[in-house]
Amino acid sequence: MSKQQGALSDEFIAQQRARLEALRRELLGGEENTIAGERAAQEQHGDEAEEIEDEAQGMAQNEVNQALHDANDRRISDIERALQKIDEGTYGLSDASGDPIPKARLESVPEAIFTVEEQSRREARK
Repeated sequence: MSKQQGALSDEFIAQQRARLEALRRELLGGEENTIAGERAAQEQHGDEAEEIEDEAQGMAQNEVNQALHDANDRRISDIERALQKIDEGTYGLSDASGDPIPKARLESVPEAIFTVEEQSRREARK
């Protein structure tokens, strides 16, 4: 067991695992609902003539949906990595530096795999 994981109680880690698994189910379910909604709208209105405004509105909504999809993909990836880190015994340690991630950060963002500073640098590169 790592030094940081040793500082985190077994009960805390078990709670985090349950939270991560619930978040993963929620995000994956949300993706399915978005796809189903788009499919239903297409089936309902597919043969209707579209106004230019309708097309523009649809394109804007597609951009929003894609941005949400991309954010969810990144979050699901981090959730999967955090679950893997629990199994490895390295949950609570940064993937970048190995530094401990504060417990308060893990409580608010259970899928955190980087410190706040490292996460900021990661997001700035994107």
